Amino acid sequence: MKRILVTGGAGFIGSHLCERLLAEGNEVTCLDNFFTGSKSKIIHLLGQPYFELVRHDVTMPYYIEVDEVYNLACPASPVHYQYNAIKTIKTSVMGAINMLGLAKRVKAKILQASTSEVYGDPELHPQPESYWGNVNPIGVRSCYDEGKRCAESLFVNYHNQNGVRIKIVRIFNTYGPRMEPDDGRVVSNFIVQALRGQDITVFGNGLQTRSFQYVDDVVEGMIRMMNTDDSFTGPVNIGNPNEFTIMELAQKIIDLTGSKSKIVFEPLPVDDPIQRQPDISLAMEKLAGWQPEVQLDEGLKKTIAYFDNLLKS
Repeated sequence: MKRILVTGGAGFIGSHLCERLLAEGNEVTCLDNFFTGSKSKIIHLLGQPYFELVRHDVTMPYYIEVDEVYNLACPASPVHYQYNAIKTIKTSVMGAINMLGLAKRVKAKILQASTSEVYGDPELHPQPESYWGNVNPIGVRSCYDEGKRCAESLFVNYHNQNGVRIKIVRIFNTYGPRMEPDDGRVVSNFIVQALRGQDITVFGNGLQTRSFQYVDDVVEGMIRMMNTDDSFTGPVNIGNPNEFTIMELAQKIIDLTGSKSKIVFEPLPVDDPIQRQPDISLAMEKLAGWQPEVQLDEGLKKTIAYFDNLLKS
């Protein structure tokens, strides 16, 4: 049994990770300040004897004896991370410093949940880990992009200077049950609009592409990454390389929900990437042949069922 700390554990991906780690027989401490996470996502875990929930903000130091740390704490949707940009940067940077300090003290292995946003609006397609990215450091999204880039730098330097055992994963667009209905991400937006029979809002011409991965696949990738040999630190892309246009996604959701919604177009937000697709050859090589198992139609059906239930309750 490992003692594992998950920061941001009451968030969308974090709650699924906590659930999986508990199911594997570990002792899990979930740390969350509930800025975007919520108790409702992990309420079903609260009765379990090896699960502990702590309300804490990672911008402040935290002391605990653990074997592993998964550092997921940070608002991840544009609506949330732009709402308080300074808080977003502090969470990424101070959170990384505090959790790396903890890992250094107790000799724990630590994984950083980084993001495909470090590639910005990429000029290379698909994006391999060796690509340095094309980020606007003073744009509206920079609080998130640059915060995560800085966190990666901190991880690498704590590893090089202090021998901290680190892992870095770059997570691409993830969707699934327990997303927030109002988090501004395209999958949840479209599903909620379709289920309510509202117009589906597509930004730009809808020809921009995204690669969507189901939450169970990202959790599997993170756990496999944590279990790799200490010599492999990453970063490694965790994403689904199947690329879809936003229009294709909207049409799929209309078909799967049987909705009468119409598609309407709005201007594209500033610095919104036109293409985003992971090169996952490194993950397949290093993570015991990891690749996404859940394809878009299957994942969307599960997510639609979750939102349908949520909107009725």
